[in-house]
Amino acid sequence: MKLRTLLLLLVLLAIAGFTVLNWAVIMSPTALSLGVAEIQAPLGLILLGLMVALIAMFLVYLLYLQTTVMFDARAHAKELQSNRNLADQAEASRFTELRTFLEAEFKRQNAADGEVKAALLARIDQLERELRLAVEQSGNSLAASLAEMDDRQRAGGFTIR
Repeated sequence: MKLRTLLLLLVLLAIAGFTVLNWAVIMSPTALSLGVAEIQAPLGLILLGLMVALIAMFLVYLLYLQTTVMFDARAHAKELQSNRNLADQAEASRFTELRTFLEAEFKRQNAADGEVKAALLARIDQLERELRLAVEQSGNSLAASLAEMDDRQRAGGFTIR
């Protein structure tokens, strides 16, 4: 139990004990003035009744406050849940948009890579053809030089040292 609740119960028990111990005095009639008239009634019982009425009013007020707080808390919880759902939907939408963007970007990158690969392969093929042509020309030039040297050797007695 909370300290306040325990203290309130102790005060109520003390009042109840005081009432039981002094019941005869509480019930003794006394002359009471109502402003316009005077009556004979037990003053202790009237004060005890007023105290019980006051306690009842405070309990009703406390109950009213508790229910108001409960309803407010429930409304806040519903609003918080709806805001949470809205944030989740927005986040899911952003993820979907990001996924779509990434897929489009990957497709564009793959297309660009394909173009670069095709251009690179075409350049390599061209360089290979040029290299073969250069090797073939070098071979032809070397063969021509060898044939010319062979012809000179046969014709004029040229010797290779």
